[in-house]
Amino acid sequence: MAYTRDELRWNGWGLRRDTFDLKGRDAEVWDFIRRSVGLATLPETRPRPLAACELPPSRIDSAVRAALEKALAPGRVTTGDRERAAHALGRSYPDLIRLRAGDLSSAPDAVVYPGSHDEVQRVLEVCQRASVAVVPFGGGSSVVGGVEAKRGEAHRAVVTLDTTKLRRMLDLDPVSRTATFEAGVWGPDLEDALQRRGFTLGHYPQSFEFSTLGGWIAARGAGQQSNRYGTANKWLVAARLATPAGEWRTLAVPQSAAGPDLKELICGSEGVLGVITEATVRLHELPQARDYRAYLFRSFEAGALAIRTIVQAELPVAMLRLSDADETYFFGTFKRLLHPAGAVTAAAERALSTAGFGDGRCVLMVGIEGDEATVRTTRPRVLRRILRAGGLPVGAGPGRAWLDQRFRMPYLRDPMLDRGVGVDTLETSTEWSKVLRLYRAVRGALRAELGPNAAVLAHISHSYPDGASLYFTFFFARDPADELGQWVRIKRAASQAIAEHGGTISHHHGVGRDHAEWFRREKGPAGVGVLAAAKAELDPGGILNPGKLL
Repeated sequence: MAYTRDELRWNGWGLRRDTFDLKGRDAEVWDFIRRSVGLATLPETRPRPLAACELPPSRIDSAVRAALEKALAPGRVTTGDRERAAHALGRSYPDLIRLRAGDLSSAPDAVVYPGSHDEVQRVLEVCQRASVAVVPFGGGSSVVGGVEAKRGEAHRAVVTLDTTKLRRMLDLDPVSRTATFEAGVWGPDLEDALQRRGFTLGHYPQSFEFSTLGGWIAARGAGQQSNRYGTANKWLVAARLATPAGEWRTLAVPQSAAGPDLKELICGSEGVLGVITEATVRLHELPQARDYRAYLFRSFEAGALAIRTIVQAELPVAMLRLSDADETYFFGTFKRLLHPAGAVTAAAERALSTAGFGDGRCVLMVGIEGDEATVRTTRPRVLRRILRAGGLPVGAGPGRAWLDQRFRMPYLRDPMLDRGVGVDTLETSTEWSKVLRLYRAVRGALRAELGPNAAVLAHISHSYPDGASLYFTFFFARDPADELGQWVRIKRAASQAIAEHGGTISHHHGVGRDHAEWFRREKGPAGVGVLAAAKAELDPGGILNPGKLL
């Protein structure tokens, strides 16, 4: 479905009509959360309603507005309060803290909704002439400050360019197994169009329901089943961009030795080089069979060993997701609060504890997708390696439950923020030889900064023959006197630990505003210079997404 901005929360996650269902166990759940972050009581910290917020006056003058309206179909330029508020920031923790406090100082001066590549190009031409900054905006789900409506010092105003009217499927080539879409198509609409024809892209980030194809490419994203379907830079075949210097299009071929692959500049460019308007992607046949199962390990180290042996054996799995002991405990307890255990489940838990799979255990979710034969033959090959690493199979029930709920957890963040509890995530990746050391370093840095009254959870989310991604989630009591300062200290400590222990500052969230300092260190002067030269060529006025990436 193509959402309207009015259907979505302007200062939170997802659809306004939707919430996280606590199954009538609200008191038990919130008492568990309270104890997890060490609070005597959970304070009420509700967000400020939009009607009580003050937006800065729009700096778009009548001449610029008239030029924008001429460039677009009627009704595609708005300066309404809700539209400006909805496009002010993304969905990072500091973004939400600002929005909930009523800080709309970053609201764009106008929001435009082009409906074609040519209209995007015309908007950029107008803004280039008028020295108006342009922030490309798809789903707005960035968690690194990637869509804040900032303008540079030389810009008179800032316009947010919302791509979600660009949502058509332009071509499907079943012989080549590729499809071309406009870049503003929402994840569910893209998959619906493909699956009705027997295909899938297979890209399912947690933000899937409220993110777009262009955003996946711009942030160099990775879906939960990336072991089978690949990350954005793997499934992107070609792209078309509108830039202040004109159209930029790459060729739809499977491989080329005609110089460096410029798709690599597009993937991860975060809107600073151009606005992605169309993309051609690689497809897979819709899988005939799907098998998701859970396995227990006595330690995180043993589970990581199992993942490494599976991916290095090149077994055709779709997903390998290993939760550490704290994450296993947290979500296991959360599930039991919503669905209290019966006598059979309680007896099974006692048996697991007796076998050494009690406190400190870690759960590995393994997903296999494909034709019936592939799934049937892969499962025992995976099981053998899990058993060698000391794992214990516990069935398909947890796998089915994870699939059913995988897009629901972000809905829990808003009610947690309503009760004085902060929640944030960060991720990284490194080589297998450094994974455990990096895990301990980042976890230790978070623990040291947050103190004992916090929950620090982690899992391996994506894996490769040479390394893996680590994903951290942490819950903590918000400091009402200095919420943004508290977050900066936490973020800095964790990011420094990542940089010092051989990790990348981001595996799939991107750079945006929040990672810019560490991005410069990671790429080095020469690398940043190459990107700056591309920026100067494509965007000589520096109007595209100021303050992000570079």
